[in-house]
Amino acid sequence: MKVAAPPPSVVQLNKKGDLSNELVRHFLIESSPKGVRLKGCLNEPIFGSLTALVYQHSITPLALPCKLIIPDRDPADLVSNSAVPSTANSASQLLKQGAACNVLYINSVEMESLTGPQAIRKALNQTLAMEPLPYATIVHFKVSTQGVTLTDNQRRLFFRRYYPVNTVTFCALDPEGRRWKKNDGSHPKVFGLVAKKQGSSSENMCHLFAELDPEQPAIAIVNFVSKVLIGSQRC
Repeated sequence: MKVAAPPPSVVQLNKKGDLSNELVRHFLIESSPKGVRLKGCLNEPIFGSLTALVYQHSITPLALPCKLIIPDRDPADLVSNSAVPSTANSASQLLKQGAACNVLYINSVEMESLTGPQAIRKALNQTLAMEPLPYATIVHFKVSTQGVTLTDNQRRLFFRRYYPVNTVTFCALDPEGRRWKKNDGSHPKVFGLVAKKQGSSSENMCHLFAELDPEQPAIAIVNFVSKVLIGSQRC
């Protein structure tokens, strides 16, 4: 992609040289059985398709230096617009699939009107004080432009929960950096999602999770929710 100015690190290395050749920056896209992502960018989620990756980066740059621009039509395409759907429309339809991964669902705690990092701290404090501790269940965590969907495929606690975009108020790692102890001895990071309590316009619930897959770190999930879902409400 072409940028307006080269990165500061490049400027420092080429103070006296011609920087015009540095305006084109290269980013590798790697694939896995779960989808595609920008290589070397740990704060990037894994997308279900290349089209979804491109379209999402046209909404928010995430790890890229600027947003991508999707053209309305293919310059080499001489077919009328009415005969072929636009690239933007096709990408928009695919984005509805969202970015998804599996996480450990820990607990949900009522917060009254509390939100922000204080809500996550309080929810985790109450959860860690429980005897016995809650059983962490693997759930499918899907983020799309419509909201967050949790699916408990084994139906141990629930089948599906949906939090529309206008109910999600905050998402972040535990402010104290605490981790959840798994049965295998590992200690994954904990993050929380604060959303309006179903049927209430003022009371919140804090939902706690822990990362399950090293390829889907909690920080990537948090950044994706914060920039794409919560950020869209502030625009």
